[in-house]
Amino acid sequence: MAPPRPELPIDAVLPDVLAALRVGRSLVVEAPPGAGKTTRIPLALLDAGLAGEGLEVLVLQPRRIAARMSAQRVAETIGEPIGRRVGYQVRFESAVSPATRLRFITEGLLSRKLHADPQLRDVGVVILDEFHERHLDGDLGLALVRQLQRGARPDLAIVVMSATLDAAPVQRYLSEGTAPCARITSAGRVHPVTIEHQGATSEAELASGVLRAFKQLLDDDLDGDVLVFLPGAREIQQAAAACAGLAAHARVQIFPLHGELPPEQQDLALRPCPHRKLILSTNLAETSVTIDGVVAVIDGGLVRLPAHDPWTGIATLSVAKISRASAIQRAGRAGRTRPGRCLRLYSQADHDRRPEFTPPEVARADLSAALLDLHALTVADPTRFAWFEAPPPAALQAAEALLHRLGAVDPDGRVTPRGQRMLRFPLHPRLARLVVDGQDRGVTALACGAAALLGERGVRPGNHQAHTDADADVLVDLAEIDAMRRRGQADDTPRGGLLPGPARRVLQVRDQLLRLCDRPDREDMSETTGPERQVAKNMSQAPAEAPRPTGPARAEPRPRTADPTQPARAEPRPPATLLAREDALRRALLAAFSDRVALARTDSSGGRVLALADGGAARLSPASVVRSAPWLLALSVEQRQEGLRGTQVLVRSACAIEPDWLLDDFTDEIVASDQLSFNPQRERVEGRSELRYHGLLIDSTPHRKLPPGASQILRDAALAAGPARFVGEPEALSELFARTAFVAAHVPGFPALDEAAARDALAELCDGRSSFAELRAADLQGTLLARIAGAHNNALARLAPSHLQLPGGRRLAVHYEPGKPPWVASRLQDFFGLARGPSVADGRVPVVLHLLAPNGRAEQVTTDLAGFWDRHYPDLRRSLMRRYPRHPWPEDPRSAAPPAPRR
Repeated sequence: MAPPRPELPIDAVLPDVLAALRVGRSLVVEAPPGAGKTTRIPLALLDAGLAGEGLEVLVLQPRRIAARMSAQRVAETIGEPIGRRVGYQVRFESAVSPATRLRFITEGLLSRKLHADPQLRDVGVVILDEFHERHLDGDLGLALVRQLQRGARPDLAIVVMSATLDAAPVQRYLSEGTAPCARITSAGRVHPVTIEHQGATSEAELASGVLRAFKQLLDDDLDGDVLVFLPGAREIQQAAAACAGLAAHARVQIFPLHGELPPEQQDLALRPCPHRKLILSTNLAETSVTIDGVVAVIDGGLVRLPAHDPWTGIATLSVAKISRASAIQRAGRAGRTRPGRCLRLYSQADHDRRPEFTPPEVARADLSAALLDLHALTVADPTRFAWFEAPPPAALQAAEALLHRLGAVDPDGRVTPRGQRMLRFPLHPRLARLVVDGQDRGVTALACGAAALLGERGVRPGNHQAHTDADADVLVDLAEIDAMRRRGQADDTPRGGLLPGPARRVLQVRDQLLRLCDRPDREDMSETTGPERQVAKNMSQAPAEAPRPTGPARAEPRPRTADPTQPARAEPRPPATLLAREDALRRALLAAFSDRVALARTDSSGGRVLALADGGAARLSPASVVRSAPWLLALSVEQRQEGLRGTQVLVRSACAIEPDWLLDDFTDEIVASDQLSFNPQRERVEGRSELRYHGLLIDSTPHRKLPPGASQILRDAALAAGPARFVGEPEALSELFARTAFVAAHVPGFPALDEAAARDALAELCDGRSSFAELRAADLQGTLLARIAGAHNNALARLAPSHLQLPGGRRLAVHYEPGKPPWVASRLQDFFGLARGPSVADGRVPVVLHLLAPNGRAEQVTTDLAGFWDRHYPDLRRSLMRRYPRHPWPEDPRSAAPPAPRR
């Protein structure tokens, strides 16, 4: 017999709800938490026959705990055990029977139900509860049932229920192209809640802020339960530790409440307790569950929001300020049964600056799973799908690219046979590909275990640090989880760095995945991850930066020495079959995470820094056991805001791979290139042949013979050095330019040489050469002179000779400078025997003579040697004779013999 039903605020509008769905097939219901919409409306629709004969009312919940608890409350309402008329179904867990007509499910299960029955022929009403949370699965579910309603199932009723939501957009969406969607609001039964702002509290001060507010409530004679909202499990643990002493003294029991807890622990926070409770919760308690007895709320004002960067494919997890709508929801939890209090750990001004609503997941989440579902439901182009709110184009492109990389869809948007196999598993497409590949490689149990680990919450405490060196975190974790199972550990006390609750969840998920596989795997699961597998390697004998051998040598045992005075003793070598299976798993992981390949190095602090494929960098978490492998997969990656250090990309779970696997399995993605560079010390081009995987260097081999591109590298270096670098004397080219310019001024059409001509000639000489030495041997100056040969052959030497021969045999260099006449310089005695000064340009241009004393100082500059002998030499002779008596000073220099050339 059903117990009497207490009156709830939603009861007042139930007749309107039924009437609206008899007229139209779409409805939006707005009702605050505690109004009773979740427990009363689905049951009322079922009892009124609005689902249709023999059809179900399907209620979508954003969280597993909400689906489970809501079903239990409704079952209690009608006095039946769960699983009969009222049941629930979440991933890998269900309580339903053939008699079930009211089924609570998580939002993500709707698409899987549609795969099995695209027309939902056994469903008459779909209710999307707590839609204001705007999870991606909820948005997708609304769009899918709306498409079905506008097509094959116009009789299908859709009800969207929410506590805080701008209902107008949903109402418009459900009214387009069909009968108008009704909208009903229930005021609810909310008692006044006094809001007190405690002032700014930083993220690091949350635990002390909670303690301070909790003490204030106790000092004010608190006589009920307190609900505290915190961003995540780590902050909950910190607050629990901070409040433990005060709570024990006040006889208050502390209960954590978050998604990482097993169901039985979540239930403890929700059930009545003989003592007052301090419930430390994430935003899970905002609307998903109702907790009786709460009279005060402490609101940290923060939430940990997951997101996804479509450009890098990296998940981000950042602590953000909650919206004003969430603040209202949290405060309202204190006023369900009587007036309450809400202590906000932030200021009123801070509250007023916050956004009205939290951004929906569709704007910030990874869309690959949603798109695979759409493709499976014959939506070839997701950009043309009638989304409730369209995702960002970049996110759609990134998701499509990942599905193609995983081999789940073909270029036309059709699901491939591999994709169909992947759809059998309620996993992210990456993990589904891991399981499928593991099946093909004969390691189904290992693959299912790895997928369960990577898909669930972490099985290690947040501050865990690894002390071993192994090939993959998942292998070590699975080994310890199976060891825990064999020990039969029943409590939740962490042992050996393992959290028993999450570990048992991994075992449960692995077993469920194995049941979904195409065929039973013949592996003995106790052998694949048992303690006999020597996954640990002695870090003290192999520093993290040591390169890991490849090929067969990789499996050799690493020595371990217990006593430094004793000789090293090799560890037992793992059986070859185990090594082969683990290699097969790692290759399956590579198939699923081929865009997460990374190359590792050890930095100055001893940490591991990773260069990621296609750019970007990350750090390997101290919790990872992959301490020495140079090549690895970044399996679990998070981008966090780490206080003053800014944004940090952290890899929590990694897997060593061999670069040869990339060459074997991803041939089309290997880029071969010639890398050429100029070595300034050796003054030559050097080259290597490289193989790269998405920018990461796999192999580099020096060239025996440089490719043609070396000439261009040499050309760039030579031109940067300048043509003067490649002639005997630095000033030789400028002299040559001036000589040709001099001749061009006297001979029409003569080609003057300049810097540009020299650079052109130098560039040509680089062809087929690779070093500066070869360029110097190529004779740049001779190449330039050859350019003015032919019709002007010998004109340069005749008209602008580089040297002049004096009577005594001395050769003088003729200097040509732009804008100046040519000149020579030498001792005055060298010009004895000359009656007239020399000239160039066929005698048209006299050469300027710099006549020097024996000490090298100029005594006279002239172009008229004959006039100098007549007018200046006699007086100069007398002066020079006194100063330089050992030198000859003839009276008639024209007839005097010049001195012999100096050697």
